[in-house]
Amino acid sequence: MQVKILEDHQIEKVHLKTLEILENTGVNVPHEEILTKFEGCGAIVDHKMNLVKIPPSLVMELISKAGKTFTMYGRDLSKKAEFGVGKRNYNSSAGQAFWIDNVGDQRRHTTLNDVTEATRLGDALEQITIPGAMSDPLEIPLKWRSIQVAFEMIKNTNKPITFWFTDRQSAKYLIDLLVVLRGDVKSAQKYPLFYPLFEPISPLSFPFNGIDLLFETARLNLPVHIGPMAQMGISAPATVAGTLAQENAEILAAICITQLIREGMPVCYGGICHAFDMRDTQIIFGGPEQAIFSVAMSQIGKYYGLPVYINAGLTDSKRPDAQAGLESGITLSLGISSGADIFGHMGICGADQGTSLDILIMQSEIISYLESTNRLLNFDDETFATDLINEVGPKGSFLNKRHTAKNIRKELWFPTLLDRENYDIWLKADSTDMEKRCRNRKEELLANHEPTPLDDDVRNDLEKIIEDAKRNLSK
Repeated sequence: MQVKILEDHQIEKVHLKTLEILENTGVNVPHEEILTKFEGCGAIVDHKMNLVKIPPSLVMELISKAGKTFTMYGRDLSKKAEFGVGKRNYNSSAGQAFWIDNVGDQRRHTTLNDVTEATRLGDALEQITIPGAMSDPLEIPLKWRSIQVAFEMIKNTNKPITFWFTDRQSAKYLIDLLVVLRGDVKSAQKYPLFYPLFEPISPLSFPFNGIDLLFETARLNLPVHIGPMAQMGISAPATVAGTLAQENAEILAAICITQLIREGMPVCYGGICHAFDMRDTQIIFGGPEQAIFSVAMSQIGKYYGLPVYINAGLTDSKRPDAQAGLESGITLSLGISSGADIFGHMGICGADQGTSLDILIMQSEIISYLESTNRLLNFDDETFATDLINEVGPKGSFLNKRHTAKNIRKELWFPTLLDRENYDIWLKADSTDMEKRCRNRKEELLANHEPTPLDDDVRNDLEKIIEDAKRNLSK
């Protein structure tokens, strides 16, 4: 059963208010080619102000053309993330500026080595469908940073990946990487490995590079995740309804842009708005408003028939503690129940304060727990075991029965981190808490997990692209 925050008439009202915003207020689009395309379709365009007012009929026409199902494939094509078909996917953070080696440490700037470590851990964690770079390494010049990060990730996981795109020039080389990895253009288009996040700037504005690079990714018709991060009270109205309508307007305008660049481009509706805490002047990741936004935005995205991405499962805590468990668990549970397609970005320490692999470990356990609660139950005649019940009878025991040995591991979820030990055994095992167990698990996986290596010839060809990018983008 799906959880709902909004009634059907409320979703319809958000939709109508959204169309009103796009038609009367409009959006700022600082890209002349897109302005011209909008104008040619009947939108009202002020070229001097870079302002576009989009008629409702054009909004709906362009949304109807967007691709609404797609699949991401890892280096191993059996490792995939499916969107728009009722599957759930989980990604770790695409990248943070700061890194926390261990809980409570001082933050430091992220490095390329952190990308390697984060990707290897994401590769090891079964619950993470799409590992993220989790690091935005400032040591690498911005002009080719995304290319170097992508290559490092390709080497260290056979799953689909996510990281930050930068601009059109570097996106060209990312497309070249994918073509070489897949062997040809046709296969690269058929089996996308990564996607750009197209992020409108709230309120109602777009970055030039975010638009411009889509002309390059459109060569392979790569899917696009669209995710404005409107913050209630600072970059959106201080009401839930107003924030929903504005965020929806930004997403729909972004979808229109993608379809003007290439009709049929697949999109994912990223309803990732947040509230803003005026006391602490911080974005809120784990409050009850985030649960409300996640469910409501999922409902709105599904109203348009789109796959949906939400920021659920996050926390404002800096430790994998009770607060982190409460916030991550509740928001993710409700998010899953809303029917969204992908949840993230896991592994963030607090509200965009930095990357913590310890928190990622805790969140992967929460995902495993919640996936188990959402598993399909078998109710065929054999599972009722009425013959066995009759055999055991009143006051008997099922402990020594072959049926128990055969079925118990399939029917029970077994934790990796949660404590179920006898008290005395727990004491003898150093009375570990969740924080210590997360650290131990992280260290164990990083010490023992080896990703599937790249073919030497493919690796050499990819390295040539990296060197070519460094040489040409440094000019």
